[in-house]
Amino acid sequence: MSAALLYGLVILSAIAHSVWNALVKSAGDRTLTMVAIRVAGLTLGLCALPLVDWPAPESWKWLGLTALIQFGYYALLIRSYGVGDMSVVYPLARGVAPVLTAIVAALAIGESLSTAKLAAVGLISLGIMALSFGAGAGGEAVGFALATGVSVAAYSFTSGVGVRAAGTVLGFQACLEIVTGLGMVAYALATRRSGLLAYARRHGAIGLLAGAASVIGFLAFLVAAQSLPLGPVVALRETSVIFGAVLGALVLKEGFGVRRIVASGFVVGGIALLAFAP
Repeated sequence: MSAALLYGLVILSAIAHSVWNALVKSAGDRTLTMVAIRVAGLTLGLCALPLVDWPAPESWKWLGLTALIQFGYYALLIRSYGVGDMSVVYPLARGVAPVLTAIVAALAIGESLSTAKLAAVGLISLGIMALSFGAGAGGEAVGFALATGVSVAAYSFTSGVGVRAAGTVLGFQACLEIVTGLGMVAYALATRRSGLLAYARRHGAIGLLAGAASVIGFLAFLVAAQSLPLGPVVALRETSVIFGAVLGALVLKEGFGVRRIVASGFVVGGIALLAFAP
C-alpha cells in the first residue's frame, strides 16, 4: 500500500475520531455513551476474531498496556468534556499528543526529530498556550485536557509498537476491542447497572454509531502505524482538531472567535509541519 494511501487512511481516522468525540460530548450520560461505544467495539471484535490471524505473543504485553492506558483515557476524556468546551478540550488534548509521541518515538525507537519538526513542536505549543485562555478554557478544563493528551500519546505509541509486533492489524485490533469492551462492560455492571436498560432504550443507537466510528478510525490508524513512522502518523491524525473545533462551534453551539481560529491555525500548522517535514 502506497504512503499516500496510508496517509489518506490517517485523515479518515481523524474525521471518524472527531465525529465520535462530538457524540460523546453531546451525550446526556457520557460514561454510558463510552460504554456503548466499547460494546460496539466488543461486538465487532468478537465477530472478527474467528476470521483473523491471532496476534504474535510478542505483542500481548503491548496490547495489555494499550488497554490499560485507554481505560485511563476514557475516564480523562469524560471528565474533560464535563468541565470544558469541546472546541477547547479537543484541540488541547489532541494537539499535545503528537508532540509527546514524537519525543517518545525519538527516544525509544530512534525516530529522529529534525529542525523542522522541532519548529513544529513550537507552533503546536504556541497554539496550546493560546487555547488555554478564555471562555470554556478554565484551569481545570486545561489540566484535564492536557492529561488526556498525555494518555493519547501513550496509547498511540504502545498500540503502534504493538501492531508492528503483532504481525496482523485486524487480529491486534480485534483482541484490543474485546479486552477494552469487556472491561467497560464490567465497570458498567458494577457501578451503573440500574441505568443501563433505560440508557440503551433512549440513547443506545447514538452510542453504537459512535462505536462504529471509533473502530473504523482506530483501524485506519493502526494500518498506517504498522509501516509509517509513528510521529508523523500521530501528528497527521491530530488534524482532527479542526473537525472537532468546527463541530464544537456548529453542532454544540460553542463560541469560536478570532483567538480560537488563530490558535487552531498554529496547532494545525505545527501538526502539518510535523507530519511532512523531512
